[in-house]
Amino acid sequence: MQPKIPIASITDEFSPDLAVALDAMAEIGMTGAELRMIGGKNIMDLDEEELARARDLVSERGMKVISIASPLLKCVLPGGPEVDTRFQHDVFASRHTFEDQPRLAEKAFRICKFFGAPILRVFSYWRTVEPEKCFDAIVRALENLATQAAQENLIIGLENEHACNVATAAETLRVLAAVNHPALQVVWDPANCYISGQIPFPEGYRMLPAARIAHVHVKDCSLNGHQPDWGPVGTRDIDWKGQMAALKADGYNGYVSLETHWPGPNGDKYEASWICGWNLRGLASL
Repeated sequence: MQPKIPIASITDEFSPDLAVALDAMAEIGMTGAELRMIGGKNIMDLDEEELARARDLVSERGMKVISIASPLLKCVLPGGPEVDTRFQHDVFASRHTFEDQPRLAEKAFRICKFFGAPILRVFSYWRTVEPEKCFDAIVRALENLATQAAQENLIIGLENEHACNVATAAETLRVLAAVNHPALQVVWDPANCYISGQIPFPEGYRMLPAARIAHVHVKDCSLNGHQPDWGPVGTRDIDWKGQMAALKADGYNGYVSLETHWPGPNGDKYEASWICGWNLRGLASL
């Protein structure tokens, strides 16, 4: 069956070797690539030659880069409440401070333009014990990024991330209401919403304005207490059948992009992503 919603993946979920990852993705039927790490380096740290090689590899397979999965605003907010240490801080070979953010943003915009990627993924600072006290600073940062993005004809995709201050659909909605800018949209991650304590579908998804969902990340888990137990997409607690059906019914025209997380059988991440990729294709084809 052919996917009714186009499918993609964060490439390093398959392999740090971009060519290996893209070959597997193409065989599954993915037409979009989301770039986060290549060769063990964060996309923000690649030199011009490495970026050009990556662009060629994607183009050679008839695929396109749909999003730059940057680490923007994945840092401590100075003067904010104490960081909530319950959450693992996934940095993907990119540790940056608040002071680094303007430089990172400038480079991220350039990388988006270089690849022709329409979406720049960002976050909302590491989650604190009082996330609501970070709201005004998050709004200011996102307003600034959205204004810059609009000048470049790009979209800022705010991901709801359980380790950051905007994690649930309710928290995401509040930010969208405060930053009513067409260049600020959502990277909707149902599993992150679930880990953060809200049922992602239908409850969380139905809170969000469908027109402002630019991108969707796909992974699946159950919960062991407050800790996620990752598994093959479509086999855990996230109602992916319902979520896919709702996206289609609402006229969603973006990609659904695999972000495996599951370590896989015997710790084989490539095999995990291969399994999840084919499961994703099946779900997107219903």
